[in-house]
Amino acid sequence: PKRVARGVAELDAVKTRLDAAGADAGPDIAGWYVDVASNSVVVVARPGAEAAGRRLAAAGGAGGGTVRVRTADEAPRPLFDVRGGDAYFINDAGRCSVGFSVVGGFVTAGHCGRPGDRTTGSNRVAQGTFAASSFPGDDWAVVEVNGDWTPQGVVNDFNGGTVAVNGSTEAPVGASICRSGSTTGTRCGLVQAKNATVNYPEGTVTGLTRTNVCAEPGDSGGAWLSGDQAQGVTSGGSGDCTRGGVTFFQPVNEILQRNNLTLVTAGGQQPPAEPPAGGGETAPPAATPPAPPAADTGCTGQVSRTGRIAAGRIQVQPDGRFFRVAGGAQEACVTAPDGARVVLELQRFTDGAFRTVARADGADGTARLTADTPAGAYRYRVVGLAGSGAYTLAFSAR
Repeated sequence: PKRVARGVAELDAVKTRLDAAGADAGPDIAGWYVDVASNSVVVVARPGAEAAGRRLAAAGGAGGGTVRVRTADEAPRPLFDVRGGDAYFINDAGRCSVGFSVVGGFVTAGHCGRPGDRTTGSNRVAQGTFAASSFPGDDWAVVEVNGDWTPQGVVNDFNGGTVAVNGSTEAPVGASICRSGSTTGTRCGLVQAKNATVNYPEGTVTGLTRTNVCAEPGDSGGAWLSGDQAQGVTSGGSGDCTRGGVTFFQPVNEILQRNNLTLVTAGGQQPPAEPPAGGGETAPPAATPPAPPAADTGCTGQVSRTGRIAAGRIQVQPDGRFFRVAGGAQEACVTAPDGARVVLELQRFTDGAFRTVARADGADGTARLTADTPAGAYRYRVVGLAGSGAYTLAFSAR
């Protein structure tokens, strides 16, 4: 520790004077703050604007190095959240509602826009562009957002607060379900039928889910939830929220699978929609020859995969996909270079997400696990804790 020349209260007072003088600082001054480590107040100026920074610093009314100017290529801007149910505008004209956040954007209804159409948020700030759209036949679309917007795994509950999205397990007929839309807010009811065909004036749409929940224009594209599980995006319906009506939604899992999208969830997970029947390999995938022993570890298996790992990195095997087994014992081992430490995890797809069912911490670069598992879809995760280099994973199931 060392004694400094200026106390925090003195620095805060200088910053307060800068706050009063900085209303007209201009766009070349990114901001100012108390820097405790350097015992000064820092004014951040863009390259070429150092003189403007010094003029603002002088307005702080303190000398002796109390205020210093730092040059940085910073251009702060507001950042906005993407939430299910919120309004957005298409080409500064029509209005629809956000469905669910996905990595890079959000999903919504296809009849809301066509590829290339531009969107703005409910605050009329530029938001993104329609990257894909299908209507009629289906009724889905994907909007890619710009860097000012951050997709969040929540849906706006117009009764207050937000509802977390934690997966996309499909609810059965008869299940309770709620819809969120920018015109009529949050409305709830029951799932009445699956795979419904609707004959709109613009054409026929198949594969929709029918509900007894009301909706009105502007709610299109909005989010449907059963508990904390994403269900779909509003397509259309009959009636209104004064007299009641029937509303249909496009199932979200189909949208995710068709467009290879990853749902953003509230807990930071980004699970797949649901392993499709043909989306993995029949377990265990034996397209490669048995893995040879790694050094003298005896690490062998029916299937082998290789990769590179480093501290803080995670790789999913086989090849970023999953495999199915009929149940029984599973064995796996991973070998890493000397000095590297890895964790091997076996995960099973349960309740809309892959969840760890067995785990082994590597010692001397080798991790082994054995687990007796039920039938289902599985994958391995190789987690790097220390060191780096190439690894070999060998696994089998009986």
